[in-house]
Amino acid sequence: MSHSRTLQTYDLIVRGGEVANHSGRGRADVGVRDGRIARIGDLSQASAGEDVDATGLTVLPGVIDTQVHFREPGLEWKEDLETGSRAAALGGVTTVFEMPNTEPNTTDPDTLADKLARARDRMWTDHAFYVGGTHENAAHLAELERLPGCCGVKVFMGASTGSLLIADDDGVRKVLSTVRRRATFHSEDEYRLAERRSLARPGDWTSHPEVRDAQSAIQSTERLVRLARETGARIHVLHVSTAEEIVFLAGHKDVATVEVTPQHLTLDGDDAYPRLGAYAQMNPPIRNAPHIAGLWEGITQGVVDVLGSDHAPHTKEEKARAYPASPSGMPGVQTLVPVMLTHVAQGRMTLERFIDLTSAGAQRVFGIAGKGRMAEGYDADLTLVDLKARRTIRHEDMASRCGWTPFDGFEATGWPMATITRGRVVMKDDELIGQAHGRPVRFQETLAG
Repeated sequence: MSHSRTLQTYDLIVRGGEVANHSGRGRADVGVRDGRIARIGDLSQASAGEDVDATGLTVLPGVIDTQVHFREPGLEWKEDLETGSRAAALGGVTTVFEMPNTEPNTTDPDTLADKLARARDRMWTDHAFYVGGTHENAAHLAELERLPGCCGVKVFMGASTGSLLIADDDGVRKVLSTVRRRATFHSEDEYRLAERRSLARPGDWTSHPEVRDAQSAIQSTERLVRLARETGARIHVLHVSTAEEIVFLAGHKDVATVEVTPQHLTLDGDDAYPRLGAYAQMNPPIRNAPHIAGLWEGITQGVVDVLGSDHAPHTKEEKARAYPASPSGMPGVQTLVPVMLTHVAQGRMTLERFIDLTSAGAQRVFGIAGKGRMAEGYDADLTLVDLKARRTIRHEDMASRCGWTPFDGFEATGWPMATITRGRVVMKDDELIGQAHGRPVRFQETLAG
């Protein structure tokens, strides 16, 4: 290191941690200037306006959660942009991509601009918003997906209502022929779901994965990939839940990227439905051991690109309704890091793979500008974790407005100890610090925005 660099000053130095990034793992300091990483190495001779002592901690690239539902506007009794991003920051997440099924739906320039305005000075994390693809706006999606703060187009092929549902091939084809960026899909076959609705047994959540069976998912995903090939489009398949889809998608990685959730990797329906009832209800459903094994095979073989939480809170009162009147969805943005670090601790995946799935993967899939890598010149987004910390996840520690988690009682090994976004310490030792200062994410395909 040249002498001139050792004497430099920084706005912030994260000192003495084990840094884990593209170079491997080893002790190093991280120097930050103007919100970006300026130097990684031995900065013991350098001074900074602020020091963060990372002794005993592992410093990771900032965790990005590319699928959250923060319910604002229109459904704020479940969550809002402030409470949702508070949960994210407490969970070690530095950036979130938020979904369009709010009221009104995010489907035009005004509703997107409204979300960005609501986020300003209220969101603790950096953020971007999906625009929902509909039959009505399909022709305009190429312009909509280029708007500042938009992470891309989201299409529900099943499991939604109103204009956000595009169940038919012609509708999906129209979206895929219009969009230029990678389009994101909830892939369940609405026609098959409708046929199977009568299989729901009142008050019996074990019937949920029968109503929304594996065939509903694989059938939809096969249709989706066929349409993507036909139109020459890129697709991202959300919350893949079946072993069959992993095998199928492995043959189509040139057009398809893949998300899985911590809950589909961790909760087993044979245990979860009897134990948790409505708290285990989400779409696509929590499934059983053969599917979980298939998803893990997808992690091991590199078929899976990103981890998203699909954070989708509902109140305890709403969840108290008898199945199938109970709503589908569960919170998860605050528990993604400890749940997945526990899998790392148990040897199911490496820390390097965790990093790939929570930062580098999101950068590749969505073309994020200046994030997703801990390297000189990138945004100083860092997640500091204690890989040995043993904590129990509990309902009462959740910052989400819904106040519960399907992982209540989960014994975690590995815990987020600090969240740093663009060089600002947002969370330290389970406490939020300062003011909310999240900003819109920038994307390589729309840098002019």
